[in-house]
Amino acid sequence: MSDNQVKNRDVMLDPDCFAVVKTDLFVKEVLEIMTKYPFGIACVVNDDGDLQGVFTDGDMRRLTLHQQKPWSALFVDDIMVHSNAKPLTVSPDGDLEDSIRLMEKKFIRDLPVVDADGKLLGLLHLHQAIKHLLGI
Repeated sequence: MSDNQVKNRDVMLDPDCFAVVKTDLFVKEVLEIMTKYPFGIACVVNDDGDLQGVFTDGDMRRLTLHQQKPWSALFVDDIMVHSNAKPLTVSPDGDLEDSIRLMEKKFIRDLPVVDADGKLLGLLHLHQAIKHLLGI
């Protein structure tokens, strides 16, 4: 990787710009927080800020199609029950173009950016990355 390549850290969104929730919240609470942001993803962290999972709009759609319990019961499930506990992540020093290729390959729009210890540093959003590469 040459020094002039754009790194994930150059484009990632800060944690105050997307939904970051704690592991002890209910599904309904997470949906309320997610609704405040335009990205359709919540990064679930522990008290130390370590990424524990992600929950997306797509996860909610799949959940509502496959869950047989009433909405009221589903909404009070702990978020970690339905989160992806092993999400794809990227490092802050990773190459932006490599990350975009990974998004394309996996058909995803967002990648949590974590440090070597798993601490959530930000979110790489596909639209932000493309805007940066296009200079808009």
